[in-house]
Parts: sequence; C-alpha cells; structure tokens
Amino acid sequence: QVQLVESGGGLVQAGGSLRLSCAASRIIFSRNAMAWYRQVPGKQRGLVASITNGGIPNYVDSVKGRFTISRDNARNTVYLQMNSLKPDDTAVYYCHPLASTYWGQGTQVTVSS
Repeated sequence: QVQLVESGGGLVQAGGSLRLSCAASRIIFSRNAMAWYRQVPGKQRGLVASITNGGIPNYVDSVKGRFTISRDNARNTVYLQMNSLKPDDTAVYYCHPLASTYWGQGTQVTVSS
C-alpha cells in the first residue's frame, strides 16, 4: 500500500519559515523523482519544486532563492524548507512522486501579512 504523509504546515507571518515533510512508502520513494505542488481554491494545482532520485533540484521561478527541496533516501522522506514566506505562498501543499498517480493528503500553509 502506497502512503504519502505530509506534515509541517501551519500559520506563519510574512518573512517567516516553515519546513514541510513528506514520508513516503519505500516502494514509491525509491523509484521516483519527488515533487511538491500547491493549490489555492479555484486554481489548478501547480508545481513548486522537484528533486530527482540523485538529488538534483528544480524550482519554479517564484520560489527560487527562498525554498529548498531535499530528500533523505534512508528515511524515504522529502522536505521543503520555505524561507522568506509571502502571503502569496498561502496554499495547500501536496507531495507527489513524479510519474505516478499518487498524492498526499496535503498540508495547509497560511502566511499572514
């Protein structure tokens, strides 16, 4: 059974930081590049960052220099360190193994101005 369990969301003031974690089943983690997506009500879910099996990251322009994606292959966990948060970062954040149909339950991030 594939599991993706996100944690680490919450309420933070603009300029603050949060660290999201996604613990995945080994079978899905070891085979896939991993990604974080986010979604706000009324909009499509969009890619935030991804990381290959070998640890090469990729970011959308809006988070470059502020967010860092990383993975711990021994713990089957992917992280998203979010610094200098802005109100526009408010969304539900989802963990997603690329090339799969699996999604986590999401974790809410709210950034107040």
